[in-house]
Amino acid sequence: MTLILGIDPGSRKTGFGIINQVGAKVEYVTSGVIRVHKEPNMPARLDLIFSSLAEIINHYGPHCMAIEEIFMGRGPDSALKLGQARGVAILAGTQAQLEIFEYAARKVKQAVVGNGNADKDQVGYMVKSLLKLPGLPQEDAADALAVALCHNYIHTGLINIAGATRTRRGRIV
Repeated sequence: MTLILGIDPGSRKTGFGIINQVGAKVEYVTSGVIRVHKEPNMPARLDLIFSSLAEIINHYGPHCMAIEEIFMGRGPDSALKLGQARGVAILAGTQAQLEIFEYAARKVKQAVVGNGNADKDQVGYMVKSLLKLPGLPQEDAADALAVALCHNYIHTGLINIAGATRTRRGRIV
């Protein structure tokens, strides 16, 4: 049993999702969105992201964190804000002594949908299908769950390649 925390960082909305890897199967645990757009300034937003993730980590006790890498989408200002949100998310994980894994958005989409150029609707649909959810998760939560699933697929593949028979606390033994 390995709990994987997936993070889709954002300066206005940060998605999180936790899945449980039990052997070759994955189970949905929880997901949601940390909405910080109502906070008056960036330091307050970053503090809310950090404290919310620290609380989630403390409550669920994941074994590792998988987070999406920064991409240059809308411009340098957006990338800098995204980097700050991503940084406090990583800090929340490292403070809890979680091992952090980083994945490019294209790799996440490729792992979950089979197409690195998939849109958010396709990602949401595949997350719903793979985790057997009753409905579509919120957009940013779906992206976070996709990051966790990507880590699960890559990690499980590496275990199979190594010929290991089991893992302990996320490590091959």
